[in-house]
Parts: sequence; structure tokens; C-alpha cells
Amino acid sequence: MRIAFIGDIVGRPGRRIIKDKLIQLKKEFDIDFVIANAENASHGFGLTVKNCDELLACGIDIITGGNHSFDKKKEMITLLETKPVLRPDNYPDTVPGKGLDIVEVNGEKLAVLNLMGIYGMPNTNNPFNHATETVEKLIADGVNNIFIDFHAEATSEKRIMMKMFEGKVSAIIGTHTHIGTDDMEIAKGTFYITDMGLTGCRDKVIGMDEKVPIAKVTTGIGGHFDVANNCKTILQLAVIDIEDGKAVEGFKLKLYNDLERVRTQAIIN
Repeated sequence: MRIAFIGDIVGRPGRRIIKDKLIQLKKEFDIDFVIANAENASHGFGLTVKNCDELLACGIDIITGGNHSFDKKKEMITLLETKPVLRPDNYPDTVPGKGLDIVEVNGEKLAVLNLMGIYGMPNTNNPFNHATETVEKLIADGVNNIFIDFHAEATSEKRIMMKMFEGKVSAIIGTHTHIGTDDMEIAKGTFYITDMGLTGCRDKVIGMDEKVPIAKVTTGIGGHFDVANNCKTILQLAVIDIEDGKAVEGFKLKLYNDLERVRTQAIIN
């Protein structure tokens, strides 16, 4: 199977470039299934029902989240109950929704697991222990194709997750910081990137207009971060070929709004 992952979609600019390009990219690269983190897709904070439907219509098959999943709590609960939308699976069991889904892709089972880190994040169960229990159960149940979106602040946490599960899962991709990293690899059949990077404004501050962030660091007085209406955009897409639970090939595509492309092949270690 060939799956793809899109990093943090930020606001209207992120949704717009996906609407313009994703269906074309799915056809061009013969992609079977698309996963996307969209916890920032609605005005930069959370996800609405309207914007969720918009993204699903663009060719996204399942949506993951993170610390902003419940920013629009009422709508998010509706989405978790009615749409292919996940929140981090290591939230307490009393929190609505789930963070694990097992889907069928080309006649094979694919597990999509959404987890959230510890440092600087809301209080959740330990993601490393939770992942250990979950992955062991999936493998015991005969599910070998396993994708993890690890939504975490600390790069060290993401790297630890990789070292714990390399060779045991198909892919681990980090999200949250909105800044793409250049450490893509396939190790023991596990595709890995520390942070996928945002899809949205590339010439602002983590996808947001720069005025409030600059004021916050220079005066100590912050405000509400807003997504810029006009900006230079980027769509960041990871494409992974999986056979028998192992990533055998992968690449990352950065597509700029001026149609320039940068494609980077994963190093196989």
C-alpha cells in the first residue's frame, strides 16, 4: 500500500492549497490513503464540522489531532462521533472519541494511532507506555501496518518514540512545531520524520500573522494569534510505500504556491 501524510494544516491558506492540489497529487503518485493532522485547520485553532467536511472532500481519508483538538469542543465532539477524526489516544478514557482506528486499504488492515507528548502539553497518560501496550496488542491481533502521528513539542520525545518502535511499526511522523525537520529516514522498516512541518503560510510565524508573536516577545504582552489571509503557502506531503508492515520506500514533497517542488527521498539506514 502507498499512504501519505500531511502535517499540521493551518487555517484557510492550508485548506486552500489542499483543495487546489491534493486530488491531483493523489492521482499523480498513485496514493491509496491520506492521513492529515488538522487540529489547526479552522482559524488556526481547532476544527469545525464545515472545515472537516471540506478537507475530507479534498481527498483526506482520516484526520488526526493534538493539543488543539478540543479548542472548538462542541464541534469536535460531534466530529469524533460522526467523522473519521481522531484525537490523541493517550487522553484519559473519559475523554470523548478515540485515537486509534483500523481501516482497510487495498484489502489490508492499517492502524492509524494518534499520540500526544508530555513536555508543554495537556495532562495525558504516558504516551510511551500507552504506545507499547497498543502496538503489542495490534501486532497480536494481526495488524502489522501501523502508522503513528506523534504530536509533541520536544524533539527528544519524538526521537525516543522512534528508537522504541523502529522495526515494530511502519511509520512514525512527528507533528506540532509546524517547522519541518530534515532527518527523514527508514530504519528497520520504520519511516520517520521528527516533524512534518505545517501546510499553510510559509512566510509567517508557524503559519500565523507575525504581529502578535513579535509584540509578545518584545513587550511580554501577547494577544490572539491570527492566520494571515494573504501569504506564500506550502503543502508538505510524506509518501510511504508499505509492504508486510515495513516501509520499503518513502519521500517528502514540498509544494509551493508558485508550483515549485522539492522532493527528498528517505535514506534507508
